[in-house]
Amino acid sequence: MSSEVSPNTVVLRTALRFGVGAGVLCTAWIAGLLLLGNDPFGPKRLMVIFVPPLAVIASQWFLKRYFQPEGPGLKRAIGTGVLTAVIAASLSGLGVYGLAQVAGPEQVEKSKAAMLKIAEGSRADFLRQPGGKEQYERTIQGLRAVNAQGLAADDFMKKLLFGLLLSFPGGIFLRR
Repeated sequence: MSSEVSPNTVVLRTALRFGVGAGVLCTAWIAGLLLLGNDPFGPKRLMVIFVPPLAVIASQWFLKRYFQPEGPGLKRAIGTGVLTAVIAASLSGLGVYGLAQVAGPEQVEKSKAAMLKIAEGSRADFLRQPGGKEQYERTIQGLRAVNAQGLAADDFMKKLLFGLLLSFPGGIFLRR
């Protein structure tokens, strides 16, 4: 460990490096879907949901290698993971919102119609489950209210949740 760089600076730099990288990668995926004529706000958008958790683990592993031989410790390892997850999810959510604004309300409406069609196609599956009718109605009602802000919030929450879920076990295992 270098004596001129504080450990907190290393944590912040590592989280920024991996969080920004993951957020940009997620946004680039959505932009690529949009540019290639695919539905950027449909189910394919979730194909990069595992990028922020992978960035969390990679940032913790990088931090562990930096603080050899004693390791970063539990607080630094978990803190790096949490900060990486927050940065990646925030950038990804902002990217989805920005691209939804660029694509326009027509593209969001087209995506909403496709999601409603998928949900209506799975109505029989919903109705076979206990409480399925209510769940189906909530799903349809939620899909009808989809807009750019809702897509961004959904993207942010899912990626943040998955990132945070891995930051704690990753921090525990990579603390030494």
